[in-house]
Amino acid sequence: MRVTTRVDDVELVEDWVRVRTDGVEIRLILVTEDILRIRAGFDGDFAEESYSLVTTAWPDRLDAFMGGERTRVTPPPVRLEDRGDSFCLTGGNLRVEIEKDPFRICVYDGEGTLLHADIEGLGYLADSNGRRSHTSEISPDDAFYGFGETTGSLNKAQKLITMSPKDALGYDPRETDPLYKHIPFYVKLNRATRKAVGYFYHNTYDCDFDLGRERSNYWASHSRYRTDGGDVDLFLIAGPAIRDVVRRYTTLTGRPPLLPRYALGYLASSMYYSELDAGSDRAITEFIDIARAEDIPVDGFQLSSGYTTQETGAGPKRCVLTWNDHRFPDPEGFFAAMADRGVTVSPNVKPAVLDVHPRLEEFAAADVFVTRSADAAASAGDGPAVGAWWGGPGRFVDFTRPAARESWKRWLTEAVLDKGTTSVWNDNCEYDGIIDKDSRCDFDGAGATIGRVRTVMANLMCRVTRDAVAEKDPSARPYIVCRAGHAGIQRYAQTWAGDNSTSWESLRHNVATVLGMGLSGVANQGCDVGGFHGPAPEPELLVRWVQHGIFQPRFSIHSVNSDNTVTEPWMYGDHTAYVRDAIKLRYRLFPYLYSLMARASRTGLPIMEPLVSAFQDDPAGDETSDDFMLGDSLLVANVLTPGATTRTVRLPAGEVFYDAWTRRRHEGGQTVDLPVDLGSVPLFVRGGGIVPLAANQLDSLTRDEVTGLHLLCAADRDGHFLLYEDDGLTRAHETGAYRETEITMTAGERVVIDLTRRGDYRSAVRTLLLDVIHPGRAPHWVALDGDRIPHLLHRERFDAADTGWHYDPRLGSVLVKTPDPGGDLAVTISFEPVDMLGM
Repeated sequence: MRVTTRVDDVELVEDWVRVRTDGVEIRLILVTEDILRIRAGFDGDFAEESYSLVTTAWPDRLDAFMGGERTRVTPPPVRLEDRGDSFCLTGGNLRVEIEKDPFRICVYDGEGTLLHADIEGLGYLADSNGRRSHTSEISPDDAFYGFGETTGSLNKAQKLITMSPKDALGYDPRETDPLYKHIPFYVKLNRATRKAVGYFYHNTYDCDFDLGRERSNYWASHSRYRTDGGDVDLFLIAGPAIRDVVRRYTTLTGRPPLLPRYALGYLASSMYYSELDAGSDRAITEFIDIARAEDIPVDGFQLSSGYTTQETGAGPKRCVLTWNDHRFPDPEGFFAAMADRGVTVSPNVKPAVLDVHPRLEEFAAADVFVTRSADAAASAGDGPAVGAWWGGPGRFVDFTRPAARESWKRWLTEAVLDKGTTSVWNDNCEYDGIIDKDSRCDFDGAGATIGRVRTVMANLMCRVTRDAVAEKDPSARPYIVCRAGHAGIQRYAQTWAGDNSTSWESLRHNVATVLGMGLSGVANQGCDVGGFHGPAPEPELLVRWVQHGIFQPRFSIHSVNSDNTVTEPWMYGDHTAYVRDAIKLRYRLFPYLYSLMARASRTGLPIMEPLVSAFQDDPAGDETSDDFMLGDSLLVANVLTPGATTRTVRLPAGEVFYDAWTRRRHEGGQTVDLPVDLGSVPLFVRGGGIVPLAANQLDSLTRDEVTGLHLLCAADRDGHFLLYEDDGLTRAHETGAYRETEITMTAGERVVIDLTRRGDYRSAVRTLLLDVIHPGRAPHWVALDGDRIPHLLHRERFDAADTGWHYDPRLGSVLVKTPDPGGDLAVTISFEPVDMLGM
């Protein structure tokens, strides 16, 4: 066992610091002014070979592979000072104290607040089983958020979190651990200082986190990160805001692409349709036709793997990169028929091949598989490693092998993309069926065990898929969905939390799962609406799940019900209206959601955000996960319990909120009880909030354009929103074909709303409707660019007019209509007091 107890020597080497101890050499480098890398080199070679990092300050063996995804930065200058009992490293916005004997590292921010401290004697260890660990000091005031995809509460204090991705079918939404992702990153918030710091452990081995669960009388309260191999390679990310940490973490690991607009639509799916004896293609197109007849918008269909079923010597089996001729006799015709209906199909593709696959010899000849470990080869000879797979023994594609990536790209193009799609659903990418973790992978020529690199296979598979789509159709915006993923998966795919169970508990606890992913850099995340596995959702549960699901970045109703039912929006005819209304609300929210997706692509910030992040100074939000913010302007408080007649909501302190439906004003810091019925979708507009909506009802995000823009504004405080528009389907935005409208709202007796446009995209918006919440007082006048416009007291005359304003006393809103001039616009609304009698 290697224990680190004292410092032998510290030296400044160019722009980094070497710390030699009696246990392990540790290297420190300030990557940016707010990110410190602490690397304990247990493997001794300090090899730089990362599939995860897009920002580095050093050469990396995989720089050529990463290509334009990676940026090299110059570290800030640092100063090292020997202070007798310690060395002091200063640079950027951080100060690092390296205490000599006993050894530990402490990190402070520019205000002198302690952000991190090692535990003396436990800081950096390697045990007799080869596991490496890092132990940090914590306090009872610390809360822990993130960790990628987890079950249970949002705050993980006193929890044990495992990261060893599994195919966790029907998982318990409170207790199952682990799930599908491996994202060794979290945010620690000290609830006394209200400051946050991020911990990203740059390591791909299976690992676990003990967040104060373990106690010992001999050491202070602590958290521990432990990994099966590799170095303890910590990127410590200063805040002080949680949002600062998330932005900086995604600077390291990447930000999501701007997905095609249809990715925000209703994505239909069910395993049922692709498992029919014959005619799956007709059943699916008929489903889309029924949706149109039911007046339910739909933009995508996630095609389950039944389309690949083949008759083999072992019976019918799913065989990736094949088509079942009975279910889909004409795949090209099927994709064309779906495209004619405005629907994108995302076929399910899996990264392993059954031993009975009809193309096995072709795949084996291309040498694309993970191979046997040395021990297994000694007894069975060289060859592919065989593991548990869906349907029997299988062999797994090694996406760390360049030749395998090229072969897979070619096969995927021929078998899937050439049929007529630019979207792929990568599934079952956890590789947990390989029991022998010493099985060998290429690791781009360096060689590694599957135990080391299995967690990045999903990322690499999605990257290959992205590249295949780009080569097939360079103008198309790739849309990839993936169940598994390591840190950085957000660069390639929209994700979801796998095969959840059908229950009220899943509905409620899956909310925290999505919020945790948002704080882990993965903004485009969701959970199967209605539940994937189990009996059919009861009518009330289905309605409530849809009413919540419309706010998830990925909105998909997907099921494999154990009672032979199929979860569809209209499965309960007397409840269909509630489902329809909710889905239509999502489509009206499209301008807001799409702008938030663009913000995530630009900044890495979540789309669904927990209150602890959005309102970090309000301690009452630290444990809240039932309620969340959608962007900066909307607080969502879904009904998540059966039979509810009221919904209790605690509103964040220091803010003002308006009920989105009644416009009733509520002061923050208080709890309100809302009456609810089955059609209720509790939603609040934050004071200063700006929510762009589609004034015309969209039934297809693929085909329909926003021609009328409805700006809902809560004008009691200053506000700002950046509205983003482009064609939504192609990559023309990458070369400037987009429009940004900066909306700035200045509150006061004169409310001024400025719209400043920039960008080359020609927007389809032709009319503007400003809906300015201002209960209790009507304006005296309204002006557009300084020219006063007509005041239309009669609502029908206002509705018929092209330009004018009207005050709705029932809602307490000022309504302002105008044709959209396409350029900049200033709207002034005067609430200044006027003494008509005195006049």
